[in-house]
Amino acid sequence: MKGTLDRSSPSVYALLADGTTVRVRQALPEDHAAVLRMYRRMSPESLRLRFFSTGSRNEQRAADEVCTGGRPGERALLAEAGGGEIAGIAEYHADPALAARAEVALAVADEWHHRGVGTLLLEHLVDAARSDGLDAFTAEALSENYPVLRVFADLGLPLTRRFDGPEVHVTVRLSQDEGYLSALDTRGQTADVASMRPLLRPRSVVVIGAGRRPGSVGRAILHNLRVGGFTGRVHAVNPHAQVIERLPCHTAVSDLPEAPELAVVAVPCAAVPSVAEECGRCGVRALLVVTSGLDASQAAALRAACRRYGMRLAGPNCLGLANTEQGIRLDATFAARSPLPGTAGVAAQSGGVGIALLGGLSRLGIGVSSFVSLGDKYDVSGNDLLQWWESDGRTDLAVLHLESFGNPRAFSRTARRVGHRMPVLTVDAGRSEAGRRAAASHTAAAATPTMTRQALFAQAGIIATRSIGELLDVIALLHSQPLPNGDSVVVVTNAGGVGVLAADACSEAGLNVQPPEPRLAAELAAVLPEGAGIGNPVDATAAVSEEQLRACLHRLAAHRDVDAVLGVFVPTALAAATGDDLVRALTHSSDRAPVTTAAVLLEQPTRVELLAAEGAGTIPAFGDPEDAARALAHAATYARWRARPEAEAAEPPGADAERAQAEVASWLAEHPEGGWLDPVACARLLGHYGIPQIAWEWVCDEDTAVAAAQRLAGPRGRVVLKAYWPGLVHKTAEGALRLDLQGEEEVRAAYRDLAARFGAKLSGVVIQPQASHVLELVAGVAQDEVFGPLVLFGQGGTATDVLADHAARLAPLTTYDVDELLTAPRCARLLSGHPGTAPVDLGALEQLLLRLSRMACDLPQLAEADLNPVVASPDGVTALDARIRLVPRHAHDPYLRRLR
Repeated sequence: MKGTLDRSSPSVYALLADGTTVRVRQALPEDHAAVLRMYRRMSPESLRLRFFSTGSRNEQRAADEVCTGGRPGERALLAEAGGGEIAGIAEYHADPALAARAEVALAVADEWHHRGVGTLLLEHLVDAARSDGLDAFTAEALSENYPVLRVFADLGLPLTRRFDGPEVHVTVRLSQDEGYLSALDTRGQTADVASMRPLLRPRSVVVIGAGRRPGSVGRAILHNLRVGGFTGRVHAVNPHAQVIERLPCHTAVSDLPEAPELAVVAVPCAAVPSVAEECGRCGVRALLVVTSGLDASQAAALRAACRRYGMRLAGPNCLGLANTEQGIRLDATFAARSPLPGTAGVAAQSGGVGIALLGGLSRLGIGVSSFVSLGDKYDVSGNDLLQWWESDGRTDLAVLHLESFGNPRAFSRTARRVGHRMPVLTVDAGRSEAGRRAAASHTAAAATPTMTRQALFAQAGIIATRSIGELLDVIALLHSQPLPNGDSVVVVTNAGGVGVLAADACSEAGLNVQPPEPRLAAELAAVLPEGAGIGNPVDATAAVSEEQLRACLHRLAAHRDVDAVLGVFVPTALAAATGDDLVRALTHSSDRAPVTTAAVLLEQPTRVELLAAEGAGTIPAFGDPEDAARALAHAATYARWRARPEAEAAEPPGADAERAQAEVASWLAEHPEGGWLDPVACARLLGHYGIPQIAWEWVCDEDTAVAAAQRLAGPRGRVVLKAYWPGLVHKTAEGALRLDLQGEEEVRAAYRDLAARFGAKLSGVVIQPQASHVLELVAGVAQDEVFGPLVLFGQGGTATDVLADHAARLAPLTTYDVDELLTAPRCARLLSGHPGTAPVDLGALEQLLLRLSRMACDLPQLAEADLNPVVASPDGVTALDARIRLVPRHAHDPYLRRLR
């Protein structure tokens, strides 16, 4: 049994329900005095409920047990507040008589009750217990101890209770299911939002480093705070000035008449750590550090001060932040113009991107609810802002620009939850080949950072655009229009040529541009001018009147097969002469069914505008049909993602995780540096997950090779010989592959050739039957250090690296993820068959991907697995070649509550 308390085990900082920061760490012998002090400060009633009796010996004995330094089968975690105060203790002691179970005990200092200390400690203790191989906690409590019983009940884990007189016996299963993760989400959001209030809804702000020069950053922020109408109190700190922006200056934070909730730090790099330390000592709750260029030691000191004093930190190296709420009106940025109040939440790592987004949203009249420039993102991240916007009651669009991810799996889970309430949008930055990382296998080489990031976006329902302009296009459409029910779009135009361009753009964007069905076509012909083209596009001709166009649009909007209408218009002398306004016809919506509607006005000088619609609302107008088509396609994809039911990770039958984990542990014990498995170990590991492999044998001399070939292929069959030595990855490139061998002589000659070519480094040879000519695919797993395991699928064989026809999704896979993996690559069309070939067994392919996903999640030591080629036929799928690399690595729970 594991469980020894390790002095080198890292501590983590996490948030309580009220937003307070505490440090969660293992108890050590030197903590004895502090632990005993916590027990002695507890009331007699609290001690009775904890120990079932009173007496100083209970306290002494408990402190002794907590601070032993660790024994096998025991863990003790402390929640440490500022100044080293112990706020709570959670511990477990394994009972040798109860396999994989331990008794858990919990104590919280009286002054820390009802702030989530016990729940947070139990979450971390559960994580430690799982890593120690435990699957259940047991606990005993007095039946009148409602608070502790409530803590266990609210954890979200399966729980049973048995009453025995005045006592209750509780058993908690440690399985991490969706119920537990949802409970973690709820607690995490509550704590996160509470911790962000001093940052985004402060009652007082101090600018430290407000310069005397009008051009300084601190001076600009102080100016914006004042002219922006901040409703709280504003202070300035500058030891070299008396008054700045009509505000009296103080020499230091400690000289202020109050402890401000938010401190804006705009001082030189060298002064940042000491300023942060002073702010913490004075009771500041949050820091906004706009200073850039901190070196490693300055950065570490800034982080340490924020954690020590429980301050949330935005930045450093950032533009600032803003909250446009009427009761706040906080503009703590050095942007040239204050953001327009509105409903889009914006978070950007780049200050320049942030300024562009603020300007674009203001120009469109959408505005922002709150804005945070994340900068170097030492603490506050996109995940924090998503949770804030989810609960602020104002935001209906979440807009992100992220250049890095601290905890992408937690971010993905939050974004998925938020995305079901409001669109989450981002610019997919860093797509260039420069981001490609070197790797040893086809799978790892194909799993670029771009592919990994795009997999996260797709699975989380995040709308990822390729530019700021495209992002604003989609924002304009989603802000003004209902989501489409599908991907069917009808183009209506008064100029045939531009209508064709628009139809091409829609089709190339993946939208469905089908002609109207006969009844609808007849209705359109009846209301449009003679000679109108009733197809898709609908060419209403230059002679169409406003009234005729309105009637046409009315019928399109009412039809069940039309999900979106794109009006493409050019100005004509005919319309000018009659006073008809075709755009007005498009924006007249009071008497027709709501349908996603957009316009393309080729003479429009700006990329996108919002046109006022009759009555209320707006219609997006684009200057180019391609921009409109891409925006509609993004909206359709998001609507489809949002409409599908929630799905949990699919579990393939027959996987033997326990034996696989034992196999990996045994191999790594012999190879502590990690490396590539030999063919025998590789096949054994794949076999634990039921991954189909072609029959094969391992041979080390030519006579054995001949005998194996006869067994595998029979008298007329053909075989393949594959040389192997440790470190061999690409057999074809090394000349280590011999194909299409028949008969004893060919097998002997091939074996001799391999032995002569590779000499002493040859460990052995794999012999397999020659596979018939079928579709060759690649499937595999790559572990990303930040994102976790990624399952990849696509075109295989020797062309896999050349064609680069792959798709990827983060494990664990749901059935939706598998469907998207199978349909995303270009080779997907071959899976359904074509003239002369039958469709492959899609069910077997699905199972293969699910088994790879399960293996990747069960085995964090799995650095990469490469099955190439995988042959697919109507009769099933088989891996012809497999490579697996293991590295020593411990599982890390991405959902455990902790600060960066």
